[in-house]
Amino acid sequence: MAASQSSWAQLRQQARAQETQTETLFHTYAQYASKTDIEPKPSEEEQRIEGQLNELLEKRSALLQQLARTLDSEPTPSALKSTNLARHREILTQHRTELARQKAQIATARDRANLLSNVRNDIDAYRARENPEAAEAEYMLDERRRLDRSHNVADSVLSQAYAVNESFGLQRESLGSIQRRITGAAAQIPGINGLMQRIGSKKRRDGIILGSLIAVCFLLVLWFW
Repeated sequence: MAASQSSWAQLRQQARAQETQTETLFHTYAQYASKTDIEPKPSEEEQRIEGQLNELLEKRSALLQQLARTLDSEPTPSALKSTNLARHREILTQHRTELARQKAQIATARDRANLLSNVRNDIDAYRARENPEAAEAEYMLDERRRLDRSHNVADSVLSQAYAVNESFGLQRESLGSIQRRITGAAAQIPGINGLMQRIGSKKRRDGIILGSLIAVCFLLVLWFW
């Protein structure tokens, strides 16, 4: 049991450290969306940060699965640990959604910043070419590439939404498992409800006795005063 407690504490410490690291990376990654001179293509630094975020989210998902297995291995369910695990899963879901939102925001900022220059370049190239049909075909290809980039962003957002839905499903399964374990534990201990009632009755009786004693003492003090 002590080893299980130690393992749980170590895993929770890692989970909190990874959450802090994720928020720090989000702060750096969000700066690309606010840049007025955003690069036409993602820089190596931007790609590196995005890759770190994706990798860190996957590590956190695996770590939470390990936390769930540790909790399931304990003979007696702990409501506090279950609440902590549910909170970590909720934060992970929020961070997945935040990553998808920031990726879409950066892509929109990049498209907006480059739209005017792209149109101007396309017009100049069209006028400079002697073959208008070829220039028009190339222009349509460029438009197709821009549409493909937009579709890729939408696909990324959808994949993150599916991941969020999967996380919600895991949370439902975990809560159902906890409820079944608590019900089973209560059923395995015969007479626990009667014992709790007797304890409550004893407390009430002790309270009445103590209150009566205090009242008698108070009346005696008033009498001899």
